[in-house]
Amino acid sequence: MPVKAKPIPEAVPGVRHPMEKYLRTDRLPHIWCAGCGLGSALSCFLYALDELGWDPNSVAVVSGIGCTGRIAGYVRLDSYHTTHGRAIPFATGLKLAKPDLHVVVFSGDGDLFAIGGNHFIHAARRNVDLTILCVNNFNYGMTGGQVGPTTPLEGLTTTTPYGNFEHPFNLVHLAASAGASYVARWTTLDGRRLQRAMVEAMRKKGLTFVEILSPCPTNYGRRNKLGDGLDELRYYAKHALIRHGADPKEAEIVPGHDFLVGKFVDVEKPTYLEMYEAKVRELGGKR
Repeated sequence: MPVKAKPIPEAVPGVRHPMEKYLRTDRLPHIWCAGCGLGSALSCFLYALDELGWDPNSVAVVSGIGCTGRIAGYVRLDSYHTTHGRAIPFATGLKLAKPDLHVVVFSGDGDLFAIGGNHFIHAARRNVDLTILCVNNFNYGMTGGQVGPTTPLEGLTTTTPYGNFEHPFNLVHLAASAGASYVARWTTLDGRRLQRAMVEAMRKKGLTFVEILSPCPTNYGRRNKLGDGLDELRYYAKHALIRHGADPKEAEIVPGHDFLVGKFVDVEKPTYLEMYEAKVRELGGKR
């Protein structure tokens, strides 16, 4: 006999999530820790999607492995929970095969910029028409809190108990240098601004990138004595400086110091598919 899923208890009787139409409620409750910013990041994405008014059948979400990667399983859209670090090549193939699809890659800093880093660089270089949303919580949160490519210098993790000695990536600088047509960074405290950036990124053609700084209170936050998730949001409120159009290389994140958020890059340039199809027409062939 098949086992029926238990109904989700309502936190407040009669109140439902306003974007529930985009959620696979049978997969809830989610697995994320209390104080994690992923719920906020997902909500911003759902509100952005609703603002765009796209047919849900025209949207695909691709993720890799990690805490953020679970988002692909919670959205009521065509979604692909791919292998570790390979979300971008999966998404590239999907976009090339179905150019009319709106393809969004939603994954974490370790998945996209460690094992998946080379894929990101070349997708940005080619200006493939993808939106990449990266939740950066400064460590591998799901697998035990190991050091990652964005862990700050001297940051404590399970694999750097005496402090991290590897210089971290400045993700917005990396994205801009590799050729992304749109680059922004916000924190999970900046709900409306983050939603607006997602709308702009998804609406724009080319490789668009939004970095989302998020608390990880269970692993990175606890080991570095940052307090709970709310304490990390207070830290963002104190230290985040909005500087639209700033040079991305000035956007390094150093613990205890102010850091930049905002929209750093917004340029027009032909996409890979646009150039490919123009050449096909020039040669009189068919795609």
